[in-house]
Amino acid sequence: MGRILLCFLVYVVVISANAADIRHLNIWPMPKSVSYGHGSLYLGSDFELKTEGTKFVDSSGILKDAFLRTIDVVKGNHVIESNSSKFDSSFVLKGIHVVVFSPSDELQHGVDESYELHIPARGNPLYAHIEAKTVYGALHALQTFSQVCYFNFTSRGIVVHQVPWTIVDQPRFSYRGLLIDTSRHYQPLPIIKKVIDSMTYAKLNVLHWHIVDSQSFPLEIPSYPNLWDGAYSVSERYTFADAAEIVSYAKKRGINVLAEIDVPGHAQSWGVGYPSLWPSIDCKEPLDVSKESTFKLIDGILSDFSKIFKYKFVHLGGDEVNTSCWQSTPHVHKWLQKNKMNGSEAYQYFVLRAQKIALSHGYEIINWEETFNNFGSKLSRKTVVHNWLGGGVAQRVVEAGLRCIVSNQDKWYLDHLDAIWQGFYTNEPLTNITDPRQQSLVLGGEVCMWGEHIDGSDIEQTIWPRAAAAAERLWTSYDSLAKDPEQVRSRLSHFRCLLNQRGVAAAPLDGLGRSAPEDPGSCYLQ
Repeated sequence: MGRILLCFLVYVVVISANAADIRHLNIWPMPKSVSYGHGSLYLGSDFELKTEGTKFVDSSGILKDAFLRTIDVVKGNHVIESNSSKFDSSFVLKGIHVVVFSPSDELQHGVDESYELHIPARGNPLYAHIEAKTVYGALHALQTFSQVCYFNFTSRGIVVHQVPWTIVDQPRFSYRGLLIDTSRHYQPLPIIKKVIDSMTYAKLNVLHWHIVDSQSFPLEIPSYPNLWDGAYSVSERYTFADAAEIVSYAKKRGINVLAEIDVPGHAQSWGVGYPSLWPSIDCKEPLDVSKESTFKLIDGILSDFSKIFKYKFVHLGGDEVNTSCWQSTPHVHKWLQKNKMNGSEAYQYFVLRAQKIALSHGYEIINWEETFNNFGSKLSRKTVVHNWLGGGVAQRVVEAGLRCIVSNQDKWYLDHLDAIWQGFYTNEPLTNITDPRQQSLVLGGEVCMWGEHIDGSDIEQTIWPRAAAAAERLWTSYDSLAKDPEQVRSRLSHFRCLLNQRGVAAAPLDGLGRSAPEDPGSCYLQ
């Protein structure tokens, strides 16, 4: 692969920082293993990506584009005024040498995200070195590299402090998610892309897209084109190509997209385009369990999904199902009697049949915890149970031999503005799970940005920095996590300010979710 040259100017000096500055480590989330020194380097004016020895061809430009984005965020839109060519080249970092051992760019659950990052103190020529099993580990390494680089206001160039660096890193959990909800309020495509970009800074790797719900159905489904008649307006929609673009955009940043259709409840908007999905005009959800056409339509949606949503999981919801109007609707009640079912049995029938449809399209299934609480032993063994109601659920799920994702609402629901960052940090997915085999069934966790009171005007400051607190819990090895969240306050505050510098509207740490700064003062003290 050829080299990418960036023409910005820097100054080579040796910075003499005081001991307190040198010992202060500002990387988020904390890597598995870190060692660092006392020296400083500056980035050269021709800072480059070198890939000799790699097995990764980068035909789609994932690595190249990530490198360019890294330099952009490191510069922070500052004007680089200094000139590195005037100084001893042994003090100038010429570039990053990246070696990726896998030729594949497949992004899937469980992909190896480990990496090693080495930044020597001296050399001629002098390069930072990244080794990773996959390109997605290399992307994480670039994110970490970006956090040890700073714009120096004296020299007007980019400096790397605390060299030499040796970082060996890998995530604790394979699933580190963020849910966004585009039904309660529409989120424009640029906002979704900004959220994806910000996720990469904290090493989150799954965007759970709660696309539709009772209130609106904004996504085009080619097999059933009238479904998006349930959108709020003709402009608050996503084309099928838009969805494919979001998946592609996320993949290039190492993020899987988990698509959700929530059935049989939370689906009133479906009937705007196809009224036969409603049991009656007075009973608009749950979806009509008595009609074959209901399941044919679900099959059509998942068939279309399989063309663009390549993540191995699909989320089928299954929560908060009130079956009372099934029993009060004459034709559905008659069907229940014919099939010798009551409402709860019909709920089970619906969920299990939807699961079989998803399995037929090659998906494994995620369902909200009510399905487990009501009929857990009947669920497909390819089910992942998504905890949200409270504690203790994950323990019961893994004891039953099923996999679990943790999102308990008292700690990891971002729309709960009274849930403060300290609770996000201390929420432990493996609480009371001590058996290693059962621990392995906890895939990870997810913070949830439900959209009843969230739109493009406030989504970022509601997500950040609290989501970052959960991100460290999910990434960093248990033994390296702080037992008292106040021990990481300064480092998280630094990360929050870094997000602001990168154009992410992260709120102050102090106060409730998305609180404004109380008084004039430094970003680092809010």
